[in-house]
Amino acid sequence: MTHSPLRVCIVGASGKLGRYMIRHCLDLSYEVVGVCRPESVGKLANFAGQIRIEPGRTDDREVIGRALRGCDGVLTVLVPWGVHGYSTGTAAAVLDLAEPHARLVFSCGWHISQDGKDRYKPTFRAFLAVATWLFAALRIADIGDQVRACERIFASGRAWTVVRGSDLEEGDAEGLPVWSEHIGDAVLTSNRTRRVDFARFMVHALTDDGLLQKVPAIVSCKSASALAHIAGGPSARSPA
Repeated sequence: MTHSPLRVCIVGASGKLGRYMIRHCLDLSYEVVGVCRPESVGKLANFAGQIRIEPGRTDDREVIGRALRGCDGVLTVLVPWGVHGYSTGTAAAVLDLAEPHARLVFSCGWHISQDGKDRYKPTFRAFLAVATWLFAALRIADIGDQVRACERIFASGRAWTVVRGSDLEEGDAEGLPVWSEHIGDAVLTSNRTRRVDFARFMVHALTDDGLLQKVPAIVSCKSASALAHIAGGPSARSPA
């Protein structure tokens, strides 16, 4: 018995993370629909003829509704640009308009916490406070908007996963990252992940039932902290 390939929509397809996710999906023979701002369509030129592109803002419900039609999975890059609820609008559109059976995977930073059990260093808290104030003052970004978007996701009852990335770096792939449920767990201490591997984890989450309604914080499987715990410590998880 043969099965049709997954049809996946990537919301925020033109960024670095989005383009890596496109490549991973195509390598798996998935059908891909990409949503990106009209001025960024040119960044997807390398995928011409391989994907369908829906130009538009990712919080435009008409664009998102059209793009998500018939999709089995949705990979959404949540970005808090501007001060008009871009992340919240994007998340709401995806949650409301995705097919009932669709797997929804969102990306965000380590500052998101679902159950309040994450343990952040004082330096991180100070940096976050300064960045939140500065970005808001300059009207560049609203970090709190990403928090509100994730709260909406957590309350949705949909088949979601929210992937929290550590500090991202470019470079060759090192393998599928390992994850833990809470910031502060020893496996995450190295705080680094290759962007290409972050994208791979996002795509992997579409078909991993162990990540349903989870908020995994990830780290490179080749990082020192992962290597020290990957042998089976209770705080380290390696996706199947």
